[in-house]
Formats: sequence, structure tokens, C-alpha cells
Amino acid sequence: MFPRFALYGFLKNLRFFEPFLILFFLQQGISYFQIGVLYAIREILTNLLEIPSGFMADIYGRKKSMLFSFSAYIVSFLIFTFASGFGLFVLAMFWFSCGEAFRSGTHKALILSHLRMTGRLNEKLNYYGHTRAASQAGSALNSLLAAALVFYTGNYRYIFLAAVVPYLLDLVNLASYPSVLDEHCNSKENIKPFFKDYFASFLLIFQHSQNRKVFLNSSIFTGCFKASKDYLQPVLKAWALSLPFLIAYSKEQRSAVIIGIVYFGIYLLTVTSSLRAEKITSLFRSSKSAMNITFVIGVLMLLLAGITLHIKLPVIAILALLILYVLQNYRRPVNVHLLSETIPDNLMASGLSAETQLSTIITALFALILGYLADNFSVAAALSVSGIILGLLFLLAKLKS
Repeated sequence: MFPRFALYGFLKNLRFFEPFLILFFLQQGISYFQIGVLYAIREILTNLLEIPSGFMADIYGRKKSMLFSFSAYIVSFLIFTFASGFGLFVLAMFWFSCGEAFRSGTHKALILSHLRMTGRLNEKLNYYGHTRAASQAGSALNSLLAAALVFYTGNYRYIFLAAVVPYLLDLVNLASYPSVLDEHCNSKENIKPFFKDYFASFLLIFQHSQNRKVFLNSSIFTGCFKASKDYLQPVLKAWALSLPFLIAYSKEQRSAVIIGIVYFGIYLLTVTSSLRAEKITSLFRSSKSAMNITFVIGVLMLLLAGITLHIKLPVIAILALLILYVLQNYRRPVNVHLLSETIPDNLMASGLSAETQLSTIITALFALILGYLADNFSVAAALSVSGIILGLLFLLAKLKS
């Protein structure tokens, strides 16, 4: 199954619009605050759909959930390609949220089911690290292909249409997964007792303070990262346009080259951090210690990015945000490892979806704050304030060994 799991992540990360999403919205006349609202709508809708999607995956089948997810993504991409205006972008975000909700946590649960069935649960950190590395390899290639598309067309809109192709291929890949991985409740008579046992077991997850802190540590950092990571795009564009580089071409084409190269470098580094997650963790006293230290480094990187951008040192700000990407992609396999130690096997899809749900709430809040600050002050102020807030939230999320 490993080649199919790896192919899933590789194709899933061929989202050609990601390195240019904020720039696309700005090109369409959407303000930073409106972008924040769109991000918040995406996260809130994902949040509302997370728990029912987890139920559906655990009851009716995780594979079916994944197939619906990718169909919803494709609808979203087509709306972004052919529609214009804030209202229609909200509709596109609705379908994108359906895709996110029915995917998040579900594929990780499929991987963990496979490892449990084959007696390899002790390999989960290393195994998941390698599948995530395949995803990041897809992101690296994505950066170059997206940059080439923008450079050739001079327009950000067509990158959404191009993203339909790898997602159709991933639908075929997911359809080939063995049905035994579904581990769903086939009998309708079993659904009522399933829900009764489900809620009782699910509440047990959160009764212990350290269990709650594992969820908080993962969700807070991920939520802040997801809200702030795309602000690298306007920083890169401004820096690219300040260089005496490809002067004869349009602003979009000039910035596309720099953005593509930088994102390619970022994802090469994140491949390494995911592949070596187990080895890097061994350098710390424990997995929880690793989560605490990387959390604090993330706070410092956001502050550094904001301060250096304010004093006109964009290269240092870019490097700080690059490190933030590496930290997130190192942390994710370790987070899944810690969560799998916390969540019962029969609740894995819903438990991981709940962790994602919490991160979506945090992402929505950060997105609105960042958008407001970027519009009314500057991107530098937005990044600095998000670093301060993240630092304060660490007091709630600090793990004890």
C-alpha cells in the first residue's frame, strides 16, 4: 500500500494555485480583510463539517469519504476558474471546505488501519514521515509547474483549472484502495449503539489534561501557520519586483519565477524534515519536548519575519517564514504519532478530524486578525502581532513530559 499512499499525497499536493492564492485574490480586487474573511469562511465551514464527516467516515467508510472529498475539490477549482467576485468565491470556498472536511484525518486513519492490520504500528512515525515526504515532493514540483503556468499565461486564474487534472488522477488512485481499510459499520441496526459508545469514548479522550494539551499544541501551531503562511507571497512579489530581473516581462511573470524557485526550495527542505522526523525527534528528550521547543522557535520566526520586514530586510523575513514551513512539516508526523497514542483505534478518523476542527477555528481567528492588520497597518505588523499571540497561546499548549 505504501506506493498508493505516497501517490495520494504527491497528487493531492499538486495544488498549483497555492503559491499564488493571495496574489490571485488581490488581482481580482479582493482586499486583505476580504481575503481574511474568505479564509475564515473556509475554515468555519470546514469546522462545521468536520465532526459529521468524521462520523460518516467511521460509520459508512473512509474510502467513500475520500472519494466525495476529491469530487468536492474539483467543483471548487472549476468555480474559481470561471467565476469572479466575492460572492462566487464564497461558493467556491464552500465546496473546498467540503473537500477539506471529508479528507482531513480520514487518510491518516486509513494508513494507521493498514499498519495495525499488518502488525506494523510500531513503525507509524517513520511510515507517516515517509508518506508526508512524498506529499512535500509533490509540493516542490507543484511550485515549479505553477510558476511555469503563470509565466506562460501571465494570469493566475488558469492554475485552478490545471489543478483538476492531478485530482482526477487521485480519484482513480483512491478508488483502487482495498475496501477492508474502510472498517466501517455496515449494519444500520448497529449505528445507534455505535453513536452511544462513540460519544462515551470520545469524551474520555479529553478528560485528561495532557490529552487536551496534545490537541492544543498541535492545533494552535497548525492554525497559526495555515493563516500566516500565504503572506510569504506578497513579500516575495514585492522583493522580486525590486530586483533588476526580467524587466521586459509583466509583474506577474517576473514574480512567478522568484516565487516558484523559493517555494521549490522550501518544499525540498520540508521533504527532508518529514523524512527525518524520527531521527530529529531522537535528538530531543522526548516527542513532547520536541513539540515545545519547535513551538517556541515558530513564535520567534514569526516575530523575526515581522520585525525584519518592517525595517526593510525582506530576505531575512523570507528565511524566517521558510523556517516556519520546515517546522510545521517536521511537527506534523510527530503530532500524528502523539495523537495516535491518545486516540482509541476505533475513533481514529473522528479524533484526527476533531484535532483538525480545532485548528480550523484558530486558523479562522488568525486569518481575520491578519487581514485586518495587513489592510490597516502592514503585512509586517500582521506577522508581528500573530507571533505575539502565538507566544501567549503557548502558555496553554505547553506539554509536560
